[in-house]
Parts: sequence; C-alpha cells; structure tokens
Amino acid sequence: MRAMLLHTTGSLESNPEPLVLADVDDPSPADDEILIRVAACGVCHTELDEIEGRTPPPKFPVIPGHEVVGRVVATGRNARRFRLEERVGVGWIHSSDGTESENISPAFRATGRDVDGGYAELMTVPEAYAARVPDAFNDIEAAPLMCAGAVGYRSLRLTGLVNGETLGLTGFGGSGHLVLQMARHLYPDSPVFVFARSERERRFALELGAHWSGDTGEPPPGAPKAIIDTTPAWKPVILALERLQPGGRLVINAIRKENTDRELLAEIRYEDHLWLEKEIKTVANVTHWDLSEFLPVAADVPLHVETQTYPLEAANEALTDLRRGDIRGAKVLTISS
Repeated sequence: MRAMLLHTTGSLESNPEPLVLADVDDPSPADDEILIRVAACGVCHTELDEIEGRTPPPKFPVIPGHEVVGRVVATGRNARRFRLEERVGVGWIHSSDGTESENISPAFRATGRDVDGGYAELMTVPEAYAARVPDAFNDIEAAPLMCAGAVGYRSLRLTGLVNGETLGLTGFGGSGHLVLQMARHLYPDSPVFVFARSERERRFALELGAHWSGDTGEPPPGAPKAIIDTTPAWKPVILALERLQPGGRLVINAIRKENTDRELLAEIRYEDHLWLEKEIKTVANVTHWDLSEFLPVAADVPLHVETQTYPLEAANEALTDLRRGDIRGAKVLTISS
C-alpha cells in the first residue's frame, strides 16, 4: 500500500517535507481488530506536534494521521461488530484500557503516533475503538469530525456551560468552526464570542452564527462564563483568563503548547488572571464514548464541515499550509474512493 512515513522529528521550517511517500506492506488485523481501506484522513495540528517533537512517536518510521474515515475490508477472527464495507471512523484514541478514564490511562495509545495511522491506504484498529459514521456526511466531511469535532465536543462539555451563559472561542480553525455550530445547537440562548487572529477567520465565524468576532487582543462586548482555547500559543490563554467572568472556566484544547511565546507566562497576575475562583481545565485526548456520542449530535445539527482537500502525496503541503494559519475549516487528505 501507499503511505506517508515520518522517519524523524524536527522543525517544519528547517525540513518542510518531513513525510516521505513509500510503498509498505499491507497491515493485517489482529483477532479483535478490523482492517480499514482509508478514504479520507484529516490533517490536525497534533501532527505538527508529533513531527516537531512536542509529542514524539515512540518509534520510527510511523504513519501519522488520526482523523480517519474508510470502509471495513477485513476483520479479525473475534471481530464481529462491523460488516464488510461498513463505513467507520477512527480518532486520536486507537486503544486503551476501556475504563471511563481511558483517555488519561497509561494504556492509552494514539492513532498515528503510537501506532500507524491514516496517512495510508489501509490501517487497522481494535473494533471497539472504531465508530459508525452517519450518512449525513460524506467521507471528506466526516474525517475532521473524528478529532476536531469529537475533542471539540468534549471541550464544550467540560466548560460546564448552562444555556444562556456566554461562551468564548479563541482560535477558529478545524475544531473551532465545529464547536461554534454545536454551541448554537446545544445552547441556543448563549451568545458566542470568537477571538481569531485573521480577518478571514473572523468573517467565517460571523457567517456561522457568532454573535461577535474580534482579534485575539480585542476586548469582547461582555465577559464569557467559559472560553475554549484551541491555539498553539500562550498569549490567548493569558488574555482568556483576564476576560473570564468570576467563577468562569478556561478549557484548553491542545495536546501541547509551543514555546515561541512561553515567556509571556511571567506576565500572569494573580489578581487579574486567576483570582475570583477562575478555573483552568485541560482536554486530554478523547474516549471512544466521546466519539460515539458526538457523531449523532453532529448529524442532528447537522454540522457544516468546511474543508480543503489534498491528495495523499501532498500531505507535506497540507501541513505547511496548516502551520501558516489563516485557516477556513479543516484540511483533509483524499486517499481512496
């Protein structure tokens, strides 16, 4: 099969083509696994974290990719959950211990980091960690739902928001544009404020129903009860803490933060950023229940998934475009029909 391989970590700036197209052996499903012919795989900022060494793979080479949609083409001898040719999706969680806290368990293994992922024509996954994909979405639309959507859903639940309370979103890429639509559906009376660094992203937020959209450093018309941060930087975190209502909660939806502006953390002032019972909650991965619970909600909205597509062999180009920012929606690799 064709696959994009990562052989080592390093800066994308110094090596803009870290992935190499190669022909590798087809994988075979273990007893409890299914074999998926991959149709589409989303491109996530976490791939940049892997490639640049912030959350490095334990071994090389590895096939990245964890927003996977495809069809079951073979099953292990104990795998009976799915029929052949049934459409399924796989997210960041490839396997774990099956407990309620499986997302933070030492047994957690990440798709495309700890095991080979979806930047390939075929991949395997334990059947318990695959999810049925609703007919409301085609393959390309469904791919970003497997991570950007599912982890966005988990982030939204972790805010503890009550209908009518104001929600803030800082960063407006693949996950943010989905969270906004979910928030408008689940909390119809809650104003949503979007902070984004590019004018294009701010216009997109207003198109999708944001009540206000401004630059990352611009003060909003009111104090949010909760803010979800999906950026790779620290400045939006500091600004979000300053803007929260007393008793408000900041949910940081990121596997890792970059170090480019880490020195700004020294500017945190207890009385302005943390006092009055403000809270910080981080999102650590997702469970397979998050994915299964979220997908019917996504279909019920239904979510409008904005995408930009690339062929498999252009994965490096997609990653470079993602690094540049100014994103409208999500980036998706198209792999097989």
